[in-house]
Amino acid sequence: MSVMIIDYGMSNLGSIKRAVEECGGDAVIADDPRELKKASKIILPGVGSYADGMGNLRKYGWIEAINEEAGGNGVPLLGICLGMQLLSERGCEGGDSVGLCLIKGEVKKLAVKDPGERLPHVGWNEIAIARPCALLEGIADGSDFYFVHSYYFDAAEEADVAAYTPYCGRFPSVLAHGNVYATQFHPEKSSPDGFKLLKNFLNI
Repeated sequence: MSVMIIDYGMSNLGSIKRAVEECGGDAVIADDPRELKKASKIILPGVGSYADGMGNLRKYGWIEAINEEAGGNGVPLLGICLGMQLLSERGCEGGDSVGLCLIKGEVKKLAVKDPGERLPHVGWNEIAIARPCALLEGIADGSDFYFVHSYYFDAAEEADVAAYTPYCGRFPSVLAHGNVYATQFHPEKSSPDGFKLLKNFLNI
């Protein structure tokens, strides 16, 4: 059984694979949806637009496999950055698109609230932990992580939000719904707390 990192043409997979391996995981870059049947954990990374991401997942046959393994069989899944957003019900970036529907909510564009804020939101920012979550075990409230994004996941259920980040008002930066987890930031670029989060995911 392996940690399967989904390759759908929308991410730098090498850095995630190396981070998982440094955290003690047996990481495999999966380019065939049938490989998910061997997964003990699934990671859905991603950079780029929502519409392109869903288009690629559909084109390469990933949607049914993800829904079967994470949605049906309860395999723990971690969405990262765009991968987090694609777990939603729909998104507007690149045109209105239906998402994977694994966590209720929609992806919307961030709106600048302060003259010092810029889009895209790039760089280190803190998280405010909203509730206990296995993904955040041993990570202090106020810890910094690395972000690169202009859109955010507007979660429909407050209970699904494990942490927020105070930028453009505030937005959910960690989600947890059953066996499905997600971070808007890049844990593989957020050492040491990012690596702690990855280790927590491997231990779920």
